[in-house]
Amino acid sequence: MNKNELKPAAVFEQFAKINEIPRPSKHEEKMIEYLRQWGESRGLDTRVDEVGNVIIRKAATPGYENRQTVILQSHMDMVCDKLVDVDFDFDNDAIRTYIDGEWLTAEGTTLGADDGIGCAIELAILDADDVEHGPLECVFTRDEETGLSGAEGMKAGFMTGDYLINLDSEDEGEIFVSCAGGRNTQATFTFRREAAPADAFFIRGQLKGLIGGHSGDDINKKRANAIKLLGRFLFQTMRRYDGVRLAQFHSGKLHNAIPRDGEFVIAVPNAVKENVRADWNVFAADVEDEFHVTDTQMEWFMESTDAQPVIEAAVAKNFVWALQAVDNGIYAICQDEALGGMVETSSNIASVHTTDSEINILSSQRSNVMSNLDNMCATIQATFELAGAKAVSSDGYPAWKMKADSKLQEITVQAYRQLFGKEPVVRGIHAGLECGLFSERYPSLDMVSFGPTLRFVHTPDERLLIPTVQMVWDHLLLILKNIPVK
Repeated sequence: MNKNELKPAAVFEQFAKINEIPRPSKHEEKMIEYLRQWGESRGLDTRVDEVGNVIIRKAATPGYENRQTVILQSHMDMVCDKLVDVDFDFDNDAIRTYIDGEWLTAEGTTLGADDGIGCAIELAILDADDVEHGPLECVFTRDEETGLSGAEGMKAGFMTGDYLINLDSEDEGEIFVSCAGGRNTQATFTFRREAAPADAFFIRGQLKGLIGGHSGDDINKKRANAIKLLGRFLFQTMRRYDGVRLAQFHSGKLHNAIPRDGEFVIAVPNAVKENVRADWNVFAADVEDEFHVTDTQMEWFMESTDAQPVIEAAVAKNFVWALQAVDNGIYAICQDEALGGMVETSSNIASVHTTDSEINILSSQRSNVMSNLDNMCATIQATFELAGAKAVSSDGYPAWKMKADSKLQEITVQAYRQLFGKEPVVRGIHAGLECGLFSERYPSLDMVSFGPTLRFVHTPDERLLIPTVQMVWDHLLLILKNIPVK
């Protein structure tokens, strides 16, 4: 298969154009302008609100004027991550894609299908003259990935539709009807740098090649977290040998991703340096065995490095002990049988970075139950505060509760059954969708979320299963055709 054979052609043509436009979270100005000019050039009612969300309205096709209005919604920004040895500028370079069997992926970077493929589907429908539909509002929100600030800043009345179809899901054949709420917790240790002991031998430990993934949707897949693994080794080492001093710790980039790589620098007494190297090799083998199914490409490196000032001993110890103790992963499973054993509450340690005077730790908590989200945040705060850090949680975003009498869900399921001769999976998702914020601003809005199959989102291994795009396209067109009258 080559790119000229991708189906539906209209969607993949739009996606290719989108991937020429830099659109990192919080820096979507070029994409906003592209969408504005695109809509206006076609004579469509196009508006940009004060926070940068774009809405493009299209009138109903003949015979569908009395149908209820449907909102199609996706987010314009993308997670920007790359392999450490890839030279790429997300502020200026176009994403370079290629076909790998039935998958579309990118050369060493995130693909941008989350949620560029949703944007492409919307633009393809707006551009089509052979799709039957009632009144449409195509909405493109900004900054979904790093704070949902586009959806948060949208004022009531910007959207006027009756039904909303969110195109930001990643498993074809699954229709999502609820999502988790989420908050971030930031912890900060402050310290003074000091000289290392005279007999200190400096070592750099590096770990890379982990699978990583989305900190919500992939948290139940038992994937390794680089921060927790490196912290675990430091905990064991500092308990085993006196005089081990921490100088640097760096891991993780994004609040909503499981960290894939990281490194630390420590000073150890010269007499035990070979013991530490041997311990590292044993530890690596043990961890590889623990994650022999999910993380098969771990790479471990240890080498000597230059001497440098170290973090004061008490603070370093408290930090490492806190990393060992802090909750990470699944905390609770949903009790509601309708949600099929979905993760209810979780936490992910997302990034740790040292400066000359601080250790900054960012973690994300998620839950479908807002009281348990508060409890999870309090648990993370307490762990770090007991260790002497300052910790604070953000306001976050709300959960999207399942609507028991959803007409849109009924139409969506019936259309899927009619097209494919099988039942779709109707469930919630343990990730943040903008539907949660929309449900607060537009409480009567009837919503579902679905999309083509993506894998390894938020990582340079992100890929899109090509045949599922045609399936989603056909499904969406049949839903639009069956929207009821006003």
